[in-house]
Amino acid sequence: MDLDGLLDRLAEVEPTEQPFISLYVDTRPDNTGRPHWGPTVRKELGERARSFGERTPARAAYDADAERILQWLEAEPRPSAHGVAVFACGAAGVFEAVELSAPVETELVVGRGPHLYPLARLLDQGRRYAVAVTDTHQARIFVVALGGIRERKTVENAKRSRSAAGGWSQARYQRHIDKFHREHAKELVETLDSIVREEGIERVLLAGDEVAIPLIREALPKMLAERVVEIGGLDLTSSEAEILTQTLEVERREDARDDAERVARVLDAYRAGGLGMIGVAGVKAALDNGQVYELILVADPARLEGADGTAIADALVAKARQTGARVTFVEDAALLAEAGGVGALLRFRLHRRAA
Repeated sequence: MDLDGLLDRLAEVEPTEQPFISLYVDTRPDNTGRPHWGPTVRKELGERARSFGERTPARAAYDADAERILQWLEAEPRPSAHGVAVFACGAAGVFEAVELSAPVETELVVGRGPHLYPLARLLDQGRRYAVAVTDTHQARIFVVALGGIRERKTVENAKRSRSAAGGWSQARYQRHIDKFHREHAKELVETLDSIVREEGIERVLLAGDEVAIPLIREALPKMLAERVVEIGGLDLTSSEAEILTQTLEVERREDARDDAERVARVLDAYRAGGLGMIGVAGVKAALDNGQVYELILVADPARLEGADGTAIADALVAKARQTGARVTFVEDAALLAEAGGVGALLRFRLHRRAA
């Protein structure tokens, strides 16, 4: 399922007077190889039901939605799913259920609208990136999203043997090989450029030998060069599991560096009276005005200023999605501590007219 589309649909749901159930479940088996979440989910749903009292409209609505959720959980999820998310409110005409390829923390939230924060964070953590592993004649390209390899592509030119040179001089043969290597680098760069543009990829992790990398670096256009991070430890013999494990670690490290730079830009812009805003009240006002280009939230909603961080986070995420603002989560809470846990990069400033 298109998780971006799901998040956009849920962000448009108006608050309802009847209970709205949001359920996230980690469906991975335990150390015995068996699923363990069924009884826990049933127990949590049952305990929440009692809070609505007997024979009330809210209780009837809640029970109907909870039963529909349980029926879907028992009938639909595949063993390969690492998690599921279900959103249900008959009064609002909503029932959305999705299997997830990445794990989520089991969580049940009942409120007046959908609990969007975990879904938005999952999308942020699982942003697509590309990996290219190459030598001078072959390259393997992968697109990674939500913690798994989604696409694979190979770029390969035929090997040229020394015997094919015949009576060529050594200098002429070397020029021929150099040209061949440059053609391979050019083809790889063109393929990467196409993938980056079509997939909206922000980072490319590049691994290769000491001959290939300088040629590729030389062939990179400016837009693509700004997205490339060169890494070591991988070659064409590396397994997909090795490539995934190592690049996920690199991606986390690069994300942490980007987070620090992004927060610094927000704080600098805010202090200078520029295109930056901090604090729940200020950011909410900017979102209402359609000013926000990128919403930056602390990963732990409990660190947001205000009485109910989860509700605040949901409201901010919903408004960001409604207004086309990007949502980014910062794992290091200390970065946003002086901003009350939230900041924003703005598209424009509002200027008051003199009285």
